[in-house]
Amino acid sequence: MRLQGKTAIITGGSSGIGLAAAKAFVAEGARVAITGRDPGALDTAVCEIGQNALALQCDHARLGEIDALVRRLSGAFDGLDILFANAGLFTNAPIGEITETEFDAVFDTNVKGVFFTVQTMLPLFRRGASIILNASIASRMGRPGISLYAASKAAVRTFARNVSADLAPRGIRVNVISPGPVDTPIWERGRDPDSAGRMRSKIGAGVPMGRMGKAEEIAAAAVFLASDESAYMMGAELVIDGGTSEVPGATSL
Repeated sequence: MRLQGKTAIITGGSSGIGLAAAKAFVAEGARVAITGRDPGALDTAVCEIGQNALALQCDHARLGEIDALVRRLSGAFDGLDILFANAGLFTNAPIGEITETEFDAVFDTNVKGVFFTVQTMLPLFRRGASIILNASIASRMGRPGISLYAASKAAVRTFARNVSADLAPRGIRVNVISPGPVDTPIWERGRDPDSAGRMRSKIGAGVPMGRMGKAEEIAAAAVFLASDESAYMMGAELVIDGGTSEVPGATSL
């Protein structure tokens, strides 16, 4: 029970990595609040997580909703030990085809949303709290079609370093997880099951370990960063990508 007695909030916690992390946090003894934009998905997620879970609707691209979230959170918890800023928006479009609306949507959620979620929650954090930001290996690699998304995640990586410097006097740690391809429901959006399956197979074949990652594997890293086991880590990045960014030429296991 590595998180026994701790309180946590996970943004974007109604599916994928966020939901897996919420289940893992609760299993380790934490009380967890999750956020999301869809009330129905939040209700379903809370049923899956079970006890010690609270659902709070919030669109993190809207600062007014973040303010309201913090007010509700302060009423539910007497302090906060863990924030996993996981909510994010992915887009795949090459330069020359990106509209201002698409640009604003990605940066409002992935950059502005992450920054102001952390800043607005500062009064709630106890000394020794852990802030975990979810970035991506996209910021470490040059690939077609993801310049906008990659730039937004590069900003998140930079936040981990510099916000750590700001919050070190309060004993608050900020670290970042950078996942590679992870098998989550996002790959099913706009695709039929056969197309989604082919996409997963294609992506997995390009990973040195021969498969996509599991949401539970990213969740395990989040538990580590949330726990006292990582007490000597600050501003660091955990890359969890099956070797995609460091050994792209390796043979699959």
